[in-house]
Order: sequence, then structure tokens, then C-alpha cells
Amino acid sequence: MPPADALDDTDRAIIAALQRDGRASVSAIATAVHVSRAHAYQRISKLRERGVITGFTVKVNPVAMGLASSAYVTLKLRQHSWRELQRQLRAIPEVHHVALVGGSFDVIMLVRAANNEALRRVVFEVLQALPEVVDTQTHLIFEDGAS
Repeated sequence: MPPADALDDTDRAIIAALQRDGRASVSAIATAVHVSRAHAYQRISKLRERGVITGFTVKVNPVAMGLASSAYVTLKLRQHSWRELQRQLRAIPEVHHVALVGGSFDVIMLVRAANNEALRRVVFEVLQALPEVVDTQTHLIFEDGAS
């Protein structure tokens, strides 16, 4: 992956425009960053080839999707195979993000569920049942700036 300083101002402007609206046309991106459509297309293609842009996503309101309960769940782990555990965690439908971190816990996850009962099931019946998991802490989200 290229170092961040390998990106110039045009690359950064294109990325910012796409982060604001991933559905924007190449023409709209070109207009926003003051380059030709062909130049914008070329830059976007190169950013994808270099792995700077890895995909395009949709932002959603979790509550409007029926996911009324959200929490950050932290895990303390036994020695394990991180790749296998990561695969298992990502396979849980309610888990929306997983990160291996340093500090007083090993993993932090964003978990979204239909209600508190479903969230409780994920934590107590799914996560705590994993042999690598020593301890969990659940931090309920009362208000989400991403919504």
C-alpha cells in the first residue's frame, strides 16, 4: 500500500468527494475537484488499482433498518489463532465491525441487533461461548452519530 504522502491534493479531493457521496458520477466528481472527466476517471482507476479505494458502501440508519440496539463489545482473549477467530466473529450477522487492538482488551466490535434481548443473546450465547473468549464488556450506544 502506498504511503499517505504519495497522494496529492487531487487524489485527496477525489477521495473526499467519494466519501461524501459514493454514488456520485465521475462527471460530478470531476466538477467538484476541478479536473476533466477523463482525468477524474483515470485518477479513480489508479486509486482503486493501488488499493487506496477498496470499495463503495452505503450508509444506513440502523434504527430504520430494525436494528434498535447497538453496543461496542470488547473481548479479552486466550492465546488463539486471530485469523480463525476473526473469521468466526465476522460470520455473526449482528457484528458490523471487528478490530484487533492493544490495551486492556484485545478486540472491539460494533454489534447491532433488533432489540436488547437479541443483543443479550449475541453477547451471552454466541460471543461468550467462543473458547478463545475469556471476558466480554458491553458498552451500550445511546445515541449514534452515524445514524
